[in-house]
Amino acid sequence: MGRLLYMNLMSLDGYISDRGGRFDWAMPDEEVHAAVNDLARPVGTYLYGRRLHEVMRVWDDPGFAAGEPGVVRDFSEIWRAADKIVYSTTLTGVDTARTTLERRFEPEAVRRLKARTTADLAIGGPGLAASGFSAGLVDEVHLFVAPVAVGGGTPALPDARMDLDLTAERRIGRFVYLSYSVRQASRE
Repeated sequence: MGRLLYMNLMSLDGYISDRGGRFDWAMPDEEVHAAVNDLARPVGTYLYGRRLHEVMRVWDDPGFAAGEPGVVRDFSEIWRAADKIVYSTTLTGVDTARTTLERRFEPEAVRRLKARTTADLAIGGPGLAASGFSAGLVDEVHLFVAPVAVGGGTPALPDARMDLDLTAERRIGRFVYLSYSVRQASRE
């Protein structure tokens, strides 16, 4: 059975983008990028909302990472090797390889996908991730905390109660990495 992972880079005050929608302050250095790659390597399927898919689709072009450091090229290969499911009511189609479009997030369909795969899944996009958390589907949370406070923007975590157990913590470059398992009992 696959695990559903939520991974994000966030500000110290808990945002994945600032009030203007910018996230350049979270640009990972090579050490952080390598740690993200290690988390992404076992992911067989990404679940994305429309906006995150639009940000991530640049990785579909193998030439995008040409000439970049090895960790960037590595992530490009990892991303292209995985399947993607994009949830959107406004897109008319998707133009990236290994990508399917679903009109709405159906927790039971994701539960079945988790049950039938041995690869991990990753959920991204704050609205979609909130749906995954609400449905009790998210198994692990991986956060890379940047040493910056942005004062507002898009929250990294949904506005809901979650009981978590810290499973790892370490400094990686200028970031602090935090890993949590989501307590199953809190989902009942």
